[in-house]
Amino acid sequence: MSQSEANPLVPDKFRLWGPASGIGLVAAIAAFALDQAHKYWMLEVYRIAERGRVRITSFFDLVMAWNQGVSYGMFPQQDTTGRVILIAISLAAIAGLFLWMANSLTRLAAVSLGLIIGGALGNLLDRLVHGAVADFFHFHYAGFSWYVFNFADVAITAGVGGLLLDWLRQPRADARP
Repeated sequence: MSQSEANPLVPDKFRLWGPASGIGLVAAIAAFALDQAHKYWMLEVYRIAERGRVRITSFFDLVMAWNQGVSYGMFPQQDTTGRVILIAISLAAIAGLFLWMANSLTRLAAVSLGLIIGGALGNLLDRLVHGAVADFFHFHYAGFSWYVFNFADVAITAGVGGLLLDWLRQPRADARP
């Protein structure tokens, strides 16, 4: 019995392009384009750095924050060696995610992985061009401050949520009739 007969969500063989790769690539391009267009607008048109904090509601502001680390600003890298390491890790992760997407057999998984890839590419380009990732959205309430993020982070988070949903929808080998 082949793997696909045992579990229809597992491919028979490793591949570089799969049946759902096209829709995943569209999601990656859309996430990347939205992120980069918004960053360009915030930095060059709206000029958020010159405006400082812009209060939108009592719990949401637009701000300018340069993230030199990874999620939540952890492991900040201010020197060239640290940035090169983060860039290399990002490239390896993107390559691995692309291979995962090529071998995914559901559209939801491919789209989710595409969103993660597009977001990762958006943040990678920032790191290459600016040396840090541009973040703008700041939620806060009653003294609690959520981290500052961008559309790339939203795409990555949505992609992870989609992968979790795809996993929950998969048939289980131990499921009883």
